[in-house]
Amino acid sequence: MLSFAAAVFFLIVTPGPGVLTTAGVGAGFGWGAGLRYLVGLFVGTNLVALAVVSGLWAAVAAAPGLREALFAASLLYLLYLAGKIAFAGAKVAFIEARKAPGAGGGLLLQAINPKAYAVNTTLFTGFAFMPEALGLELALKFLIMNLIWVPIHLVWLWAGVALHRLNLRPAVQSAVNKAMAASMLAVVAIAAWTQLA
Repeated sequence: MLSFAAAVFFLIVTPGPGVLTTAGVGAGFGWGAGLRYLVGLFVGTNLVALAVVSGLWAAVAAAPGLREALFAASLLYLLYLAGKIAFAGAKVAFIEARKAPGAGGGLLLQAINPKAYAVNTTLFTGFAFMPEALGLELALKFLIMNLIWVPIHLVWLWAGVALHRLNLRPAVQSAVNKAMAASMLAVVAIAAWTQLA
C-alpha cells in the first residue's frame, strides 16, 4: 500500500497538463476561477479512473484510429488552454482572455488527457496489495489517490494564485502567464514526441 501511495504522489506531482493548467489558471485568473477549474479536474480524474478500472478505456483504446484522434484532440485543447493562460490579463489588442476555463474545462482536459489515462492505468493495474479482496483494494486505491491528488493540486493552484496576488505590473504578469503557457507547450511537445517515437 505504501508503494502505491508513493507512486501516486510521484506520478501526480510531476508537471503534466493537470497541474500546469491548475497553476496557470490560478496565475491568470485567481483563486475562485482556479477552484472551479479544479473541481472539473477532480471529477474528470475520477471518471478516467473509473473508465480504466471498468475496462471501458481498454475497449476504446483498441478501436482503430480512436486513440490517435483523442491524442490529437488533447494536443489541440492543451494549445487552446495555453493560449487562454498566456493572454489572461495581457492587454494585447484583441487577444486578451477575459474568461477562465471553468469546471467544464477541467473535466474536458481530463477526458482527453493522455497522462491521466497512463497514470490511472499504471496505478490501478499495478501495485496489487489486496489480491484476495479486489473490491476493497480498488476502493482503497481511489481513497488514497484522492487524498494525495487534492492537496497536490491545491498547492499548484496556490502557487499560481500567489503569483496572481503579487499584483505585478501588467507586463510582468503577462510574462508570467506566457511562461506558464510555455511550460504547458513543453509538456505537449514531449507528449507528442513520445507518442510519435
